Amino acid sequence: MSFCYKVPDLKISLITVCYNAESTIKQCIQSVISQNYGNLEYIIIDGGSTDNTIQVINQYKDYISIFVSEPDAGIYDGINKGIKMAGGDIVGALNADDFFADNTVLNIIADAFKTQDTGIIYGDLEYVNSKGDIVRNWQSGQYSAGMFNRGWMPPHPTFYCKKELFYQFGFYSLEYGTAADYELMLRFMHLNLINAFYIKKVLINMKIGGISNKSFRNRVKGLLFDLKAMRNNGISLPFLTLIRKPLRKINQYFS
Repeated sequence: MSFCYKVPDLKISLITVCYNAESTIKQCIQSVISQNYGNLEYIIIDGGSTDNTIQVINQYKDYISIFVSEPDAGIYDGINKGIKMAGGDIVGALNADDFFADNTVLNIIADAFKTQDTGIIYGDLEYVNSKGDIVRNWQSGQYSAGMFNRGWMPPHPTFYCKKELFYQFGFYSLEYGTAADYELMLRFMHLNLINAFYIKKVLINMKIGGISNKSFRNRVKGLLFDLKAMRNNGISLPFLTLIRKPLRKINQYFS
């Protein structure tokens, strides 16, 4: 007699960090609960919102595994809190003003982790305006060793990894400000050579107007944080890469 054993679904822990996001959090949550993937742990970390964000979240409390609302030190502090609470095999983050491209995204991500020899997956992203119109597309392309030296990076909202990597190589470092996500991807993929698999599909719709681009001062600070991340994670020519990074990003956009 032969037996067929079904491979259990990987548990995905998805973290949404928010603060005064009453205008966007509903669409974000609805895109999560519409996913067809069953083994999902949804964690929302609120920074102590003073608007109606918490009231909106409470409308969906039956779909939320963990909800915390308290002051924090910003987005990446909130993500770190969520990671430490997470019980899943895989961890990803969905910002409060972003949403999944369709209801199959988490199935595709889980299948990639089950079938590929990888610790990280990432995909493509679309930027949308307040009306929901696509204004720009970010096609990541397949990663190979050394591409970070040429200014390449994947879109962080599409970045999912095995939870164990955070405990092996560290969490998001708050010393890099708005570049904390870039620094972590550098640390995992470039410095520690974790295998990464590219899903050639739009996974996330991202609202335009992130915090790092709100002012010229923020952009300069972001560049300095990028430079610090490059220096501390083995980029061979950090000043040259700092110039290449925005140019390379333009090449990753397609229409």
